[in-house]
Amino acid sequence: MPFVEVTLTSGRTPEQLRTMISALTDAVVSSIDAPKASVRVIVREVPATHFAAGDVTIAERGTRND
Repeated sequence: MPFVEVTLTSGRTPEQLRTMISALTDAVVSSIDAPKASVRVIVREVPATHFAAGDVTIAERGTRND
């Protein structure tokens, strides 16, 4: 059973998330010939203040001039 996990900052519409889930499912099915019904996708959305790289949150990146 293929299991795909995606973590991203919140802010996408339900339609965008649904499109992404479908595309990921199709990619798994076509790349490893998995049965579609066996593919699991979980999407985790986190606030921009809770997601950082290089000690700078995504929220800070939008407000800093580095």
